Order: sequence, then C-alpha cells, then structure tokens
Amino acid sequence: MRTCTSPGFLLFMTAGLVILVLKIAVIAVTVLLFASLLALLRGRYRLHGRINVVFYVLTLSALIGLEFIARWLSPALFDDYFEVPGAREALRVHLAFSVPAALLLTAMLITGSRHLRGLHIGLGVVFLILWTGTFITGVFYLPHAVP
Repeated sequence: MRTCTSPGFLLFMTAGLVILVLKIAVIAVTVLLFASLLALLRGRYRLHGRINVVFYVLTLSALIGLEFIARWLSPALFDDYFEVPGAREALRVHLAFSVPAALLLTAMLITGSRHLRGLHIGLGVVFLILWTGTFITGVFYLPHAVP
C-alpha cells in the first residue's frame, strides 16, 4: 500500500481513506439535499436556496479537492487502488453521475436565482436522477478498502 509522499498531515493518506472520506461527504451533502427539499415543500424558498448554495460549495470542494490530491499532491496515490478489481470502472461510473450533477447544480443555482421556475424544476428532476446515481455508486460500489 502506498501512502502520500507529501509532507505533513498527508503522510497517512491512502487512496482508500480518500474514497472513504468522499463517501462520508456524499452522505453528508445528501442530508443537506433532503433538508433543502423539505424547505422547498414548506414554501421556504430562500432557505431552500441557501441550503443549495452550501450543498454546491461542499460538492464542488470535494470534487476539486479529489482532483488536487490525485493529480498534483500525490499522483501515485491511486496506483494500488486501481489494481483492485473493478475499482477503476466503479470510479468511472460514479464520476459519470457526479460530474454532470455538479455541472447541473451550477445551472440550477442560476435558474433558481433568476426565477426561471419551469426550467429550474426540469433541471431539478434531472439533477435528482443524477444525484441518486452519484449516491448509489459512491456509497455502495466504490471500494474503500485496498488489500
């Protein structure tokens, strides 16, 4: 098992740990998503929007953070991870859901703030489908234990 060769707190970091932290992050922001939908159902549109902004910032931070770790801080970190059977494919499928969901969330924030209700609702339905895929593939199919 390889660890990060960067100094400081990154010495203990492994690919499995990064994936486990990302799984926890997906679960946490999904709780925010449910809170946002609950606010929407109660007619608290401003609260719905504010929760979505937090959801957006946390989701993009996780995506950008993973890219930063995997590509610049420690490019070899995921070498052992990709030797796990099915790990590369599982990550590819997960990213096929999560990246479009993050991009769609950007469009949703714009349409929600511009009062384009019909478009916003349509994007919201597609986003929920993509986020469901993100959640299922991220939490249940990405291996976080590397032998």
